[in-house]
Amino acid sequence: MIKILDVRYDGNFFITLRFSDGSEGHFNAAAYLKDRSGSLLTALKDEAFFKRFFIDAGALCWPNGLELSPQRLHELCLTEAA
Repeated sequence: MIKILDVRYDGNFFITLRFSDGSEGHFNAAAYLKDRSGSLLTALKDEAFFKRFFIDAGALCWPNGLELSPQRLHELCLTEAA
C-alpha cells in the first residue's frame, strides 16, 4: 500500500509528494480542483486554506476533514510525469 511520507508546497497550488515506494511526484491541485465541486473541495480553492495540508496515516489531509487517497495521488503524479 502506497503512503505519502513527505509533502512540500511549491506555490501556485503545486505540491511535491514523496511516496513510500521511493518515488516523488508533482501534483497540480489547481487543475485537479478545476472541474470538481463539493463543500470540502471548495475550501481548497482558497490558497491560504490549501496550504494547511498535513499527512495523517500516509494520506494528504486538511483541517476540514478532506483526505485525498495516497494511491490516487500517486497515480495522478505518474500520469502528469508521463
